[in-house]
Amino acid sequence: ATMSDVNDTVKQFVRYFYRHIKAKNVYETLTMYERSFAAISERFFKREAWPAPRAISSLADDDKVFVLLYAELYYRHLYMTTTPSVDERKASWENYCALFGVALHGDVNMQLPNLWLYEMVDEFVYQFQSFHQYKVSPKRTAEEKSALDALDKQVWDQTSVVNFLQALVDKSDVKRVLERERAGEISFAKDEGYSIESSNVLRTLGYFALIGISRVHVLVGNYEGALTSLDAIDLDKEGMFTKVSGAFVATSYHVGFAYLMCSRYTDAIRHFNESLQYIDRVKNGSTRPHALPLLMKKQEQMYALLAIISALVPGQQHLLDDGVALSLHQKYSDKISRMMNGEVSIYDELFSYACPKFVGSQEAYKTQLKAFLEIVAAHAVIPKLRSHLKMYATVKVAKLAAVMDVSESDLRASLTAFDKANTVKQWNGGASALDGDDVYCGDIRVTMEGDVIKVEEMKNRKSAKTFFEQTNKKLSMQLEELMAAKPLVVKPSAIVS
Repeated sequence: ATMSDVNDTVKQFVRYFYRHIKAKNVYETLTMYERSFAAISERFFKREAWPAPRAISSLADDDKVFVLLYAELYYRHLYMTTTPSVDERKASWENYCALFGVALHGDVNMQLPNLWLYEMVDEFVYQFQSFHQYKVSPKRTAEEKSALDALDKQVWDQTSVVNFLQALVDKSDVKRVLERERAGEISFAKDEGYSIESSNVLRTLGYFALIGISRVHVLVGNYEGALTSLDAIDLDKEGMFTKVSGAFVATSYHVGFAYLMCSRYTDAIRHFNESLQYIDRVKNGSTRPHALPLLMKKQEQMYALLAIISALVPGQQHLLDDGVALSLHQKYSDKISRMMNGEVSIYDELFSYACPKFVGSQEAYKTQLKAFLEIVAAHAVIPKLRSHLKMYATVKVAKLAAVMDVSESDLRASLTAFDKANTVKQWNGGASALDGDDVYCGDIRVTMEGDVIKVEEMKNRKSAKTFFEQTNKKLSMQLEELMAAKPLVVKPSAIVS
């Protein structure tokens, strides 16, 4: 495409976009990024690409950094509307390398909206994920396979992706920034990362890179790594990630999924519960209708994962908000019952629907499914035994064994397994997401006195519920602030060049 191929609407968009970015008009830049680009895409580029970056360069004084920023949007739109070719995937990779290179090694004298900086990191990880799915797809032609084989091995390589994100974390010194925020020395989240003294770009990219690294760990099945990579961020307090709806929901989903795969069910519930309430509140007032389908998809996936947990460890409803518990019942009560009755195919179906699209070989999904079904197998003892135990306050081993048609030794082994399956590690407020204490989360508890089984119905743990209510109250307050506030507009005159 040449300049003559660029329509007047696009020319005007590029000129104004460049002008606002150069003048550090954050609010105007956000409006153009969030609304104008989507509206023009809908009108002119539903099924075709925007003009190539080189075609618009002269409209922005051939500003190299602006052209990289425009190209980030150009390739992102391309991924949304088409299946990119190998060359286009490579070109987008090279554009991110150059763009992040400017943030890491250049003098970035600009203020960009947090939403864009988050979505830049989010898209970077998505394109990594997309590349690896494309690579192993059986639909690839011989020509495409040949083009893939010819690529430099660093293009969308897992190590290269994590190294870039880690470089942003390190160079931004964001972990130190967050330490200072915890100590009350600075107000990073309150100021939304903006400062009149310096550009927000590297610092905020570094912050969201922590979330990006965690997501990569989830995609390759390293769940403990996914959780510890977020230790610098206090996930149970208001922070930068709670101010961008996509960041909050994606983080809750990936953290919750990682906790589920670590068999830490109450922690998974905590993150899913918070996020589901949040989506319910923001979906009606969203300023970005085009972003809603992704939020709604994540909402449905989190309900499916909650259904799995409800079948694995029954009796957790007291940890859920009433509205979330009701929706879960309406959507999944039948499937939860069927899973509790031993229908492994339902577990398989819900896991397949709700899990992330794993990266690696064609076996990546099968590997994670196998690990998940091993968790299911370890919990298989719970539903049947629980339904029998609920009928008694005390019962002799011999009697219950006869009722269940199993040997006494098998019943004793099942009771031990029942206790173990209902005991999980739960976060205790420690510095790491992996910190925790063992808690019993079943709704009935069994103790043995000789050959007599004593069955105790567990009361709802009010302390746990109080904790969740406090967290939800915080989120409500934070959401009200979010809906009322505009992004901080930093005037160009206030910037020290």
